[in-house]
Amino acid sequence: MSLTPPRSVEGHQLADHSVDRRMVMLAVMAVVVGTGGAFGAWVLVKLIAIATNLFWFGRLSADHSVITDASVGWLVVVIPIIGSLIVGLMARFGSDKIRGHGIPEAIETILFGESRLSLKVALLKPLSSAISIGSGGPFGAEGPIIMTGGAIGSLFAQCFHLSAAERKTLLVAGAAAGMTAIFGTPLAAILLAVEVLLFEWKPRSFVPVLVAALVSFAWRPLLLGSGPMFPMAAMAPQESWALLASGGIGLVVGLEAALLSTSLYRIEDLFHRLPFHWMWWPAIGAVVVGLGGLIDAHVLGAGYASIEALLNGSLSLRVVAALLVVKAIVWLVALGSGTSGGVLAPLLILGGAAGFLLGQFLPGDPGFWAMIGMAGIMSGAMRAPMTGAIFAVELTGHFSAIPCTIAAAGGAYAISVLLMRRSILTEKIARRGRHILQEYTVDPLDLIQAGQIMTRDPATLPGTMTVEAAVSFFATKAVHRSYPVTDPQGRLLGLVSRTDALRWQGERDDDQTPLIDAISDAAQPVAYPDTPTGVVADLIVESGIGRIPIIEPGTRRVLGILSRQDLLKTRSANRHAELGRSRHLGTKLQPRTQ
Repeated sequence: MSLTPPRSVEGHQLADHSVDRRMVMLAVMAVVVGTGGAFGAWVLVKLIAIATNLFWFGRLSADHSVITDASVGWLVVVIPIIGSLIVGLMARFGSDKIRGHGIPEAIETILFGESRLSLKVALLKPLSSAISIGSGGPFGAEGPIIMTGGAIGSLFAQCFHLSAAERKTLLVAGAAAGMTAIFGTPLAAILLAVEVLLFEWKPRSFVPVLVAALVSFAWRPLLLGSGPMFPMAAMAPQESWALLASGGIGLVVGLEAALLSTSLYRIEDLFHRLPFHWMWWPAIGAVVVGLGGLIDAHVLGAGYASIEALLNGSLSLRVVAALLVVKAIVWLVALGSGTSGGVLAPLLILGGAAGFLLGQFLPGDPGFWAMIGMAGIMSGAMRAPMTGAIFAVELTGHFSAIPCTIAAAGGAYAISVLLMRRSILTEKIARRGRHILQEYTVDPLDLIQAGQIMTRDPATLPGTMTVEAAVSFFATKAVHRSYPVTDPQGRLLGLVSRTDALRWQGERDDDQTPLIDAISDAAQPVAYPDTPTGVVADLIVESGIGRIPIIEPGTRRVLGILSRQDLLKTRSANRHAELGRSRHLGTKLQPRTQ
């Protein structure tokens, strides 16, 4: 009888992290992915500029231009419709995965698609987003570049023999690289990867994502410029009340985030009721976008100029109020129609506008409170509090405001999770029948060791027992489906099961062969007391044996048995620790009953 120790324990010691040399390989590959993400962002920015110049100025140019500088009259209603018609056709006859703002699609691919994105998506997503934004769609470039960068990472990973988890790492690395290149926010991009995309915190994934973001950041000065994207001069109040005020703004924009998310999906439901193919929905939504552009052209396009104006406090209250209301309407309708574009820039505008207006009642520069509103709404809408807090200060270079942005992000996050079951990113996935849990905890099966929950001193059968006696034992006395077979010193010889006894009963009922000679020579899975119970669970699944002997290293003496029931007790104990409530301070310990 050969005894097989668990593969993940034999040959190396247990450690705090599950990591091997493949992390280094992934980090090297992340250099390529980070470069691809940076250049992908550059291409997207140029495509948006080309589309903007073509639609609004009638010229072929990749130079930066602003829609508010165009004088097109009533064509402001027609141009978004034309762009949306093109996007609808691309989605209908190209790939419907280009619809939406990109991040939910990336999450769904990571969790349910083995992190495999197609070349078609990598090509069509930036092109469709550029047409949508360039023709006046009220979106940002971050969602599309996250999807495009992710596609670059996924396609590169698919060129090699990698696991789904390793492909996910490179996909997310590409997404973080793209976001870093657009906004110049490497730390926020890394945090977004952790809080929204990776669904884990492991060195295997964290280190390559970090490498890709930094590589992209290194390329950024050559491709898109250096320094904060929206530098601002407003100073953060030094008084303690500023933290309380920031938390209050966070609560308000958290409510705003909940309202926006609810409204978005109600509008999407209305589009689903239309008697038209979904290909036409973006054009129908673009009618509202065009009418909004007639009211205020600032609501068209990505709106980065509006973000800068809010942070600098250069807008009047009337313009900010109009921007808040009109931008929200056109953005919700356009996004609900299923066109292609991002959510982050519109959220920054809406959160910034709310913070700006609330800042009228607070001391200090309204631009500072606009930044606080931006941090809060990103946290509340995307359920990424650390990303929201850091993103706002990286965008502005205002790192002294971190305590205030953390307060705002925390307040918005608390309100959001209390009011909404899903975020604006995950609701769409849930509507497709997929459940996502965005809470990261240590699996109790990976934390608890076999020796802690095994059944100690289990019943065993001696190796000298005959086959006839074993058949009789299983027919009359056996409680379990299988038993360890041991020698006189308690060392494991093998395992005998009820299935073995039934076979012997039909083949050799009166056989006097001792069990030591009758049991199978097949490898017997075993574990040690320090083996994580998750490894034992894998052994049970792989071997089909429901009870794994726990042996003493070296001597092979049987110390216990770990069964499926024991593993379920582990999960039950973890649930009790989470939900069981009791008071201990001030209560007397009850004596144990015998």
